[in-house]
Amino acid sequence: VQLQASGGGSVQPGGSLRLSCAASRFTLDYYVIGWFRQAPGKEREGVSCISSNDGSIYYADSVKGRFTTSRDNAKNTVYLQMNSLKPEDTALYYCAATCNADDASWGQGTEVTVSS
Repeated sequence: VQLQASGGGSVQPGGSLRLSCAASRFTLDYYVIGWFRQAPGKEREGVSCISSNDGSIYYADSVKGRFTTSRDNAKNTVYLQMNSLKPEDTALYYCAATCNADDASWGQGTEVTVSS
């Protein structure tokens, strides 16, 4: 199951972006959806993960209180709302139908650059 992330861009510190995760061939609300990122020269890390049933959401400590993950089942889309962005949030962001990066099938990521 390969998903496509979109919505990245360049913003100044303190700015906001909303990333979208979509799939054309299957229904996302049946799956847990994880958001991951990989900064230049660093390993890929988990950012957030939303469950498929009970609505629980995990956030990495580095983004807790700033990022919000949500689903819009009518649009078959999962969002990552990113507020109060910091330069250290600069990375290529991916979504996947798993909370475990080792199990992910990676689609095209979307680039986020936070810089003044």
